Amino acid sequence: MQDLTTGSLTNHLIKTTSFMLVSMIFQTLYILVDLFWVGRLGTDAIAAVGLAGNLSFIVIAITQVLSVGATTLVSHAAGRKDQDRAIFLFNQSQVLSMVVAIAFLAVAMLTRHQYAAEQSASEGMRIATEQYLRWFIPAMALQFAMVAMGAALRGTGNFKPGMLVQTGTVVINMVLAPFLIFGWGPFPEMGVSGAAVATFIAVVTGVVWISFYFIDAKAYLRFHFGHWKPDLRVWWDMLKIGLPAGAEFALMGVYMAVVYAITKPFGAPAQGGFTIGLRVVQSAFLPVVALGFSVAPVAGQNFAARKGDRVRAAFKAAAAMAAVFMLLIGVGMYFGATAVMRFFTKDPEAIAVGVEYLQIVVVTFVPSGITFVSSSMFQALGNTIPPLATSTLRILIAAIPAIFLSRLAGFHLTWIWYLGAVAVLLQMTLNLILLQRELKVKLGSDQSPIPQAAAVGIITGE
Repeated sequence: MQDLTTGSLTNHLIKTTSFMLVSMIFQTLYILVDLFWVGRLGTDAIAAVGLAGNLSFIVIAITQVLSVGATTLVSHAAGRKDQDRAIFLFNQSQVLSMVVAIAFLAVAMLTRHQYAAEQSASEGMRIATEQYLRWFIPAMALQFAMVAMGAALRGTGNFKPGMLVQTGTVVINMVLAPFLIFGWGPFPEMGVSGAAVATFIAVVTGVVWISFYFIDAKAYLRFHFGHWKPDLRVWWDMLKIGLPAGAEFALMGVYMAVVYAITKPFGAPAQGGFTIGLRVVQSAFLPVVALGFSVAPVAGQNFAARKGDRVRAAFKAAAAMAAVFMLLIGVGMYFGATAVMRFFTKDPEAIAVGVEYLQIVVVTFVPSGITFVSSSMFQALGNTIPPLATSTLRILIAAIPAIFLSRLAGFHLTWIWYLGAVAVLLQMTLNLILLQRELKVKLGSDQSPIPQAAAVGIITGE
């Protein structure tokens, strides 16, 4: 257990962020390497993996519900130095994650054929999507247990086990993927299915591996099967905090489905170009995502310990770090967009779509980084409804006009990217205003989370 209520907040954030960032870098390397190998199978295969990957937004949404609830409640127990409560909460989170995983597996497997048929732009893409989903869905179902265990550890300030397990499983995945895709050596040639099988094997390994951290009787968190009888009150406490956070990711999944539906008439190259661009953007957000995961337990422990000044200071430090990270990454992405796209595909149409997308979306990098950090602060405070409200508004502003515009003559895909940029700027502004109010209510002070002048400067870009 790492006590985050004393010592330098900046050091705590840097240390915990570094652990998360290492695991996320390896995760992104897997995504990019996988995309690189699958790209050798053709545009249909790339688009199929992107389409199947939309399900990962649903998985992220559900696991976010579980992980945010577990991290928040465990961090509060750790902040109060109540180990028995932390152990009980950890075990309840495991049972809840198992129940949800089984439900997801059943529903996803039953609907995978219909999903592939309705969303694919070509018959080849439909076949590739179904082949990929056959193994990808079970792999995603197993993620629930691994995510829940890692979330509980983060609540205690212990990020290292999650980093080691995530890194190890990603290395397994990266190594296996080309062997199974192309049939190298003694392995069968499985095509696009091979990428999903590699993911499945890696996730199974990860679940077994991380479980060992909870077997030791001296561990701060450990399995206690006497705590596995469902406690619906505790489940509700976790879901009450986690559901709004998970709903944010679910909304993103809905938005991605809308985008894929709009790009469908433009053909597989357009969907493939967008898929590559989206994956690259997700990779670019690694530093701020890692930072957000770190902010929640750091601020959460200090909030439970009634150290309001440290809660505010945690946000100030994290927001500044996020802005710097994303500014540097955004500049590099703008000038390197063409080179990045050419690395993954030689299709000129796909490259053109991807470059347009990347050079527009970089405008949102800094605002998105600050938004992500502020949303993590709401998690630490135990109220995730405000960021859900702002995220819902962002999706509505970006998606509904896009649907109508797509029916107009002369419609261009860049219109969607510009709408999304405007929506992100609005969300950041509202998040900052609502966070200032939340801190006043929860901490009983008129002090803003960031100086008023600084807040105006961030919003206006000055």
